[in-house]
Amino acid sequence: MSADYPDTDEQQDDDAPIQEARVWQGNGWTARVIKNDDDEGWAVAMIKDGEPEPALVGPWTMGRDKKNPKPLDVNAFNTLVKTANEVIRRHEQQLHAQLHKNVFVSTDDGQIKVNLDIVPDEDDAYATLTAFDPYGEELAQVRVAPTFKLSVTSASAWIDSGYRKP
Repeated sequence: MSADYPDTDEQQDDDAPIQEARVWQGNGWTARVIKNDDDEGWAVAMIKDGEPEPALVGPWTMGRDKKNPKPLDVNAFNTLVKTANEVIRRHEQQLHAQLHKNVFVSTDDGQIKVNLDIVPDEDDAYATLTAFDPYGEELAQVRVAPTFKLSVTSASAWIDSGYRKP
């Protein structure tokens, strides 16, 4: 190849994801096989691009020599990506469940849904209590402490008070 035509393949390889025996990148993830400090085995850490900490760390298989780790490959990596994505999804679901709760209260006007939505802020955390009629129309909304305990009893008391701030 002449000097007039630089080797574009070589330039592209500089940006290509690493796909080696102990480090594999792709699909927004990096798998890194590491020495397991707890025993004499190996572990694999799955790190989502842009995140400082691994989303998942788990045991990794020994190689045939029973000394070194089994090399990463595309199938193992894809399985690890799927597992790490599932861990993140479950964590997000758990966090959502902690921050968003609702109960239903039966009244003479029908069933009222009461939501508690917590806004976690290091400086000014708060929660919003919102009531909805059976058709989904908002009846009332108040700001409450993020420690407010939502239950059928507390929601009923709020409704009975004419939606005054608890």
